[in-house]
Amino acid sequence: MMTISKPLKKFSFLVLLVSIFVGCSAVKEQKNTPKDLKKIAYVAGYEDFDPAKVDATKLTHINYAFANIVDGNVQFELATDKAKIESLMKLKKQNPKLKILYSIGGWVWSDQFSNIAAYNDSRVKFAKSAVKLMKSYGFDGIDIDWEFPGQRAEDNVFRPSDKENFTLLLAELRTQLNAETKRDNQPYLLTIAAAADQEYINHTDLGKAHQYLDFINVMCYDFYNGWMYQTGHHANLFPSEYEKFGGNSISQSITMLLKTAVPANKLVLGIPFYGRKWTGVEPQNNGLYQSAHSGSEIIASWKIAEELKSGKFEKLYDDSAKASYLWNAQDKIFMSYETPKEIELKSKFIKSKGLGGAMFWEYSLDNNQELLNTLFKNMQ
Repeated sequence: MMTISKPLKKFSFLVLLVSIFVGCSAVKEQKNTPKDLKKIAYVAGYEDFDPAKVDATKLTHINYAFANIVDGNVQFELATDKAKIESLMKLKKQNPKLKILYSIGGWVWSDQFSNIAAYNDSRVKFAKSAVKLMKSYGFDGIDIDWEFPGQRAEDNVFRPSDKENFTLLLAELRTQLNAETKRDNQPYLLTIAAAADQEYINHTDLGKAHQYLDFINVMCYDFYNGWMYQTGHHANLFPSEYEKFGGNSISQSITMLLKTAVPANKLVLGIPFYGRKWTGVEPQNNGLYQSAHSGSEIIASWKIAEELKSGKFEKLYDDSAKASYLWNAQDKIFMSYETPKEIELKSKFIKSKGLGGAMFWEYSLDNNQELLNTLFKNMQ
């Protein structure tokens, strides 16, 4: 048998240690087990909906939306917010493991993010205010829905430095939350809602920012939306063979996000509990990827079910995109919508990619729980 010199023995031992370390790291990066998968519901405070009706047994997290930014501080704006939040907190009796966060911003109330993120003093003021509001209601964390750093959205201020400032804002929030965690001996969550396109990635630094986040809710919907005067799938899993306007897909979005070095298990796939409806649509290809007289409107899943009772809509399926759609040739109406079939396929996709789970917008839009029940069943 060949003898091994002392230096070589030391080298072999080091290799063994490295192998063990790499092996341990690989274990940490393994895909989530079903019990780890998140099932996150956004509950919109402005909807005419009683949060007491939420089935908390089918959820791991709830994000209450939205709080606004006023004079650099965070506050709730609606007279009904307090009562609705109290109703949500009572859901912990159904599910003691339930985590309830509140979300700041959204499409309408993202106008001040750029200003408060631009300066250290305003970031500290904002973060302390956000944490104070969190604790005053008993939330388990904060969700930031800035739409969008460095880009025009509804009526938001934006600047080139948003890319760096967004990360700095999240870092300050994490600092303030960690201080409360140390004081209360209780972990507090910090998450964001992220857009699913390359422009969002270009205007943020998620590869760095994710270190301050527990997870990222990726809004994998509205690929075709209200300001597009052409139809298309708004939440398709894969690219469509019929695509001609350059639309996005969930698989493309997740691939782009993974390239930013965000760990897969921090990405939570967003699912719409609503459809998109276009009118005045050109009839070719049953209205799919055709010009329309107007941009689309959001239509709740329960309202789609009511419209189907008219008998005017043909149920169609794009197998290449794994997406369902509806066509009303008589009235020239096209709808992109979600069915249990899509929920099942997206659940399988989440598991196959080792993602962190599923999020959906928004609970009240699926009032018979058809989509929620399918999600819950397939995320076990």
